[in-house]
Parts: sequence; C-alpha cells; structure tokens
Amino acid sequence: MNDSKHDSNTLWLSILWGQFGAAIDMLENALQKCPPDLWAAPLWDDPASPPGLSEFWYVSYHTLFWLDLYLSGAVEGFTPPPPFTLDELDSAGVLPERQYAREELLTYLAHCRSKCRQTIGALTDESIRQRCVFPWGEVSFAELLLDNMRHVQEHGAQLNLVLGQKAGITNHWTTTTSEDYG
Repeated sequence: MNDSKHDSNTLWLSILWGQFGAAIDMLENALQKCPPDLWAAPLWDDPASPPGLSEFWYVSYHTLFWLDLYLSGAVEGFTPPPPFTLDELDSAGVLPERQYAREELLTYLAHCRSKCRQTIGALTDESIRQRCVFPWGEVSFAELLLDNMRHVQEHGAQLNLVLGQKAGITNHWTTTTSEDYG
C-alpha cells in the first residue's frame, strides 16, 4: 500500500472513530446523569408503544444491544455479554425479564465502546465491503456502521432531550471522542 493511500485510510478511520466515539460518549453522559426518578419513567406518551419500551433504562439498553449486534455484522454467532440475552431480537417487543441497573448498562457501554474502537481499527478494504444480511435488508459493513452510529445518535439525543425537559439537566455537545481508535 502506498503511503498516500495509507495516510488517507488512517485519516478516515480516525474520523469515523472520533464521530462514533462521540455518539457513544453522549449516550454515556445521559446514562450517568439520569436521576433515579427518571430511570424507569416513560420518556414520552405513546399509546401504541407497549408499556416499558419508552423507559429511560430500556431505551439505553435497546441502543447498546443493537450497537453491539451491528458491530458484529450478523445475528449468527452474536451473543451479548451476561446478564444480557437475545430477547431484544424478538419482534414482538419483549422486555427483558428485569430492569437493568445503571452500572450494568455502563459496563455494557464500556464493552460496546471497546468493541467499536477495535472494529474500526481493524477495518480493511475487504471488510468494509462485506455484505451484512438482516431481516430488514442487506447492506455493506461500511453502511451498517454509519447506520449504527445514527441509531446511537438518535437515542442518545432522545435521552438527553428528556433529561433537559424533565430534569433541567443539560449535556454539552461532544465534537469528537478523546480516545484514539485501534
């Protein structure tokens, strides 16, 4: 590989990790700052949503589960770390058997951050083109990573909005993560 191409790839991987890491950082900030009275409270009123699926802890867990799964690139062979299960894959919207504690979700977040950093650090021309097939469709691994980052951003923003509206807690924008990739 020529030095110019290597430098360009390193730059893009660094930018990708900086932005993905920043989205994870903002989710972490919301998890850390959520007051106990909001942890299990519905974040919004949606009569179409099954009870519990709009609670702060669950939206956080949902975000981390899919972050972890999509970093794997496939359902086959994917297993989240204990105490988490594959119940989130149930299309009926099944809640976990119990509410997860903040520390459990922060530990899961640390797992996902490390997996994301390592995944991005190991990307190659071949791996970004790998086709990833899910029940909802098929995309390249590169596109799956970007879609995954948008999903983390979406729910992180929802949680931070609720913290501001219901508890007066603001989290500052994270421009890029402070951690190096790879």
